[in-house]
Amino acid sequence: MQVLAALEFITMKKLALIMSLLSMFSFAKATEYTEGQVWSYKTRIGEEKSTVLINKIEANEKLGKIYHVSLNEVKVKNPHMAGGFSSEPPHFPVSEETLKKSLLKLVGNAAPNPDYIEGYNTWKSAFDAGEAGIFTISVAEIVGFIEDTINK
Repeated sequence: MQVLAALEFITMKKLALIMSLLSMFSFAKATEYTEGQVWSYKTRIGEEKSTVLINKIEANEKLGKIYHVSLNEVKVKNPHMAGGFSSEPPHFPVSEETLKKSLLKLVGNAAPNPDYIEGYNTWKSAFDAGEAGIFTISVAEIVGFIEDTINK
């Protein structure tokens, strides 16, 4: 009788493990990224209202999926802009790794930001010529990098 109880306990433990693995699979499925999604993300301090918009997704043989995103409600110090700040950078090419590091919650859907197209076309020409890549760091780190670059 004790052997039977021990086997039932082991079986229940295995069942719990299988259920746990299945729930992890369901979470991965739920975080599939698509064009038009608007996400909250791990922002810099003071930019908590900022969101990421996925404008376009394209496949690349070497890099996998490339996500072309826009941001809103950031505060990038920029001496070239009236008021000294940029608030809506229109285009960043990023990896899925960047999204996984950064995105928190799907908050809605929107049409692509029309301003991303100019940045995308410039990037695409440089990328096709082997002169540009994509970001793999977090979105907050990208914002900081862009701010540092603009202000040097």
